[in-house]
Amino acid sequence: MAITAALVKELRERTGAGMMDCKKALIETNADLEAAIDLMRASGAAKAAKKAGRVASEGLVSIAVSDDNKSAAILEVNSETDFVAKGTAFIEFVNTLAKLALKNMPATVEEFLAQTLDTGETVDKARENIVAKIGENISVRRVKVVKTENGTIGAYKHGGRIAVLAHLAEDNAPLAKDIAMHIAASKPECVSEDLLSEGLIERERAIFIEQAKESGKPDNIIEKMIVGRMKKFVNEVTLYGQPFVKDTETTVGKLIKSNNNEVVSFVRFEVGE
Repeated sequence: MAITAALVKELRERTGAGMMDCKKALIETNADLEAAIDLMRASGAAKAAKKAGRVASEGLVSIAVSDDNKSAAILEVNSETDFVAKGTAFIEFVNTLAKLALKNMPATVEEFLAQTLDTGETVDKARENIVAKIGENISVRRVKVVKTENGTIGAYKHGGRIAVLAHLAEDNAPLAKDIAMHIAASKPECVSEDLLSEGLIERERAIFIEQAKESGKPDNIIEKMIVGRMKKFVNEVTLYGQPFVKDTETTVGKLIKSNNNEVVSFVRFEVGE
């Protein structure tokens, strides 16, 4: 596979490393981007890597929540430019779609696009009309709905680019909102350690092993280093392990336990991720 300027640029953006380091890693991994990232992290050339699959787009996220906090909808609608995303027509369109999603609770984007607005148009037809009006492509990228019987749903939106729904097992609206706000700021991968994928854990462990070997320390010390680093990693990427943003002296897990509650799930949408 050819090592293009675009590939080097993407590797630089995801690792924060220099151009020559990126080129060298790509050469050693035969232009395999993910392998190059792992190699650079293991060697210390990159401390972390941003998520793959970024969407080069602008747009808005929106949330609609029922009055009793028992159901909610979250969605992302993309535009080509930030200028359009800040326009009144686009903002109103996105907020109208969020309310419709809450009302109809669609399972997929395809199902949602076929649903009908109060104007009699389908969502997709309304989208086409706005595209014709503003001369810029608009797409409904994703939609997710959440319902609960006995628990509560907390919602938080940071500007128009980050939105979160947090589903708690027991009814506690203020706590649910605080958890949603924390998730918006801290971007956890999942709720708890048992929900982390084995692939992610093994990938990080392999990187830590390579880093530890570079230290030249004995195997027994290396093993302790790896255990410590893996524990730190798990706490960083799981909601329950993270320090709570409003009180960093406690973790989200301890906060939830002290309130006799449980985070069932969460949804975090960020424009373009």
